[in-house]
Amino acid sequence: MVRIVFFLMTFFVFLFGSVNINAANSAQLQTLYGIGPAKAQEILRYRKMHGGFKSVDELVNVKGIGEKTMIKLRPQISVH
Repeated sequence: MVRIVFFLMTFFVFLFGSVNINAANSAQLQTLYGIGPAKAQEILRYRKMHGGFKSVDELVNVKGIGEKTMIKLRPQISVH
């Protein structure tokens, strides 16, 4: 089941592009692998406190997001 969800999310990103983590709202962030309501709020909180992300790799500074999650998120996200 997890593989199917990951495949569908990857396919969605391929069709519609990446999610800009500097502009996405909570609902948009929750479409990303491993991001639920709590992590979406942490991303929004970090973005507000630091004036946005300078690179996608900065996302590991958000509470609850580690290197393993980043491996799966990297193809799905961007900072414009």
